[in-house]
Amino acid sequence: MDARHRVVFAPSGLLVTVDEGTTVLDAARQAGADLDSTCGGRGLCGRCQVVPTAGSFSKWQIESTDNSITGWASTEEEYTGRRPILDGQRLGCAARVCGDVVVEIPAASQVHKQVVRKSVDLGNIEVDPLVRLHYIELPKAELGAELGGLSEQIGAALLADYDVTMARLDAHVLPLIADAAKQGDNAITVGVRHGCDVCAVYPGYVDRSFGVAVDVGSTTVAGHLVDLATGEVVASNGVMNPQIRFGDDLMSRVSYVMMNPGGDVELTRSIRAALNTMVGELVDDAATSVDTLRPIDRSSILDMTLVGNPIMHHVILGIDPTPLGQAPFLLATDSAVTVRATDLEIDAPFASTYLLPCIAGHVGADTAGAILAEGPHRSDALQLLVDVGTNAEIVFGNSEHVLAASSPTGPAFEGAQISAGMRATAGAIERVRIDRDTLEPRVKVIGSDLWSDDPAFSAETSKLDISGICGSGIIEVMGELYLAGLLDVDGTVRSDGPSKTDRVFADGRTFSYRLFGDADDPTANINVTQDDVRAIQLAKAALRAGIDLLCEHAGKTDPNEIGSVRLAGAFGAHIDPLYAKVLGLVPDVPVTQVASVGNAAGAGAVRALVSAAQRVEIEAAVRRVEKIETATEPRFQELFVNAMGFPHTTEPTPNLASETALPSAQPKLDAVGGRQRTGRRRRPT
Repeated sequence: MDARHRVVFAPSGLLVTVDEGTTVLDAARQAGADLDSTCGGRGLCGRCQVVPTAGSFSKWQIESTDNSITGWASTEEEYTGRRPILDGQRLGCAARVCGDVVVEIPAASQVHKQVVRKSVDLGNIEVDPLVRLHYIELPKAELGAELGGLSEQIGAALLADYDVTMARLDAHVLPLIADAAKQGDNAITVGVRHGCDVCAVYPGYVDRSFGVAVDVGSTTVAGHLVDLATGEVVASNGVMNPQIRFGDDLMSRVSYVMMNPGGDVELTRSIRAALNTMVGELVDDAATSVDTLRPIDRSSILDMTLVGNPIMHHVILGIDPTPLGQAPFLLATDSAVTVRATDLEIDAPFASTYLLPCIAGHVGADTAGAILAEGPHRSDALQLLVDVGTNAEIVFGNSEHVLAASSPTGPAFEGAQISAGMRATAGAIERVRIDRDTLEPRVKVIGSDLWSDDPAFSAETSKLDISGICGSGIIEVMGELYLAGLLDVDGTVRSDGPSKTDRVFADGRTFSYRLFGDADDPTANINVTQDDVRAIQLAKAALRAGIDLLCEHAGKTDPNEIGSVRLAGAFGAHIDPLYAKVLGLVPDVPVTQVASVGNAAGAGAVRALVSAAQRVEIEAAVRRVEKIETATEPRFQELFVNAMGFPHTTEPTPNLASETALPSAQPKLDAVGGRQRTGRRRRPT
């Protein structure tokens, strides 16, 4: 039998017993410890660094020695990531347990709680929920009276009082009826689904019932507790998707499943646990703020809706996601799915859970939700709907024809692959402006309303760790560098920058821009590097190429034909429309026609929660959507290359030029700052 060892993680104190040879990262996952990893444990990101400690720990009766962890691994020897392995630290994905050990997880390696900024806007909608409450009074039982069983009495009362013909009484309700009738002195309230199925029972009169709508994103999970009778959102909550520890992007998580037997079960268990916790937190929040005759608890939830990309959709249902990681990207089902919440390990005993339909292998129920919320299929004008995220979903069309595609933008927009990138946590730079004359920047950070040039900024942000840039800040700093003339159209940080400002400096063979920090202490600076610009170019080119491909398929290549552009998602909702145009994320429509619409997928989930008609509508709408697979389109690569430039390599931007001052054409410079020659050299005579 293999040896087993105890591992304690500090500062949390979580303890787990693992087989000898288990990596520290896997041990952390088993323990539920807060250890980051965005590459799926492949030794690429450097985020899982830990500090093995030596000594006697009487609290856990552990003698931790230098030999409790394997020696330096080849993965660590060959590591070349942006985050250097600090002295005394090891990569958790490379170091293996070979004895009882206490491991410290430094703050930089912890998955910090993200500021999840997903709200919901329902617009105008007729509330018509699938589940309704009915109060009934059962006859008093008397010896010799032929009343029938309690189930039959409920059916008779529903028919007499509400003209509801009971077709079924759910099996989980049957054992609860007698006790409910006893507590309510024969008065009970039942929940009826689809107008005929009894799915819940409560003693006495219950005045309100609730549902939960959840948008399960790759990075964030947003939930809303909704009054089913009114459609009012009474509580909202957001958490990070715990699957981040298995990989920052979807393909990293699929790779984790492929390389680790049982990995699919781990992913399913982690997201289901997060959903269950979120439901509990929503209920707790509402219990103290919502006025009801009966205190709100988990049994108050009678319905749930879920949206998510196809991989999240499959993982939640316990379906192996690996077929979605390779062509032909085959879905197990693209239809809407309804299961009991308890089947998904969510403690909501009376709730049914409806997962909206998927559209294609990389266009999921979240896109269906966004379509339902924004309604391109209901519009005469052409609408471009873009959910900007790790895997961008794009919808283009109107009531006559709707097309959809996904584009693999990667996690750069959300801070990964960026040298100073970080998630949207307190202290992250989220807004940037660069003075056109002095080239000096000013920034705003999450957690403060002040700009950095405000005299009170330092005092107000003294307790914030300003250590990086989140997604919206990354978009703005790239746009500002271009508008300030420090970036060429092709994305090169100009080598004549140092002659204009000391914020541009030589960084190896390229140049970087010091955005925040002290020039005398370069180790603490937040810089924008040439590699950062390239990462954003690759991401934005993938997104724009997908958009242009759909426009070509629709025969609508003139931006002026597009009636509106909607930027959706947790990240898209915080992009300034002007900067989206400066970077060329979207076509050159007038900026007044570009709008951030918030969490459209979540809004669609709420619509489907409170209206049976909305479910019918979206199930019909997705059947009419034409799916475009970017991976198999020969034209995609050419469009991708053309979209690399700022704002675009080949497309003119007259609308943008009328909306902001674009930099004048500047001579192309070589790597050392000299003006590049054009044409052929004249042969000496």
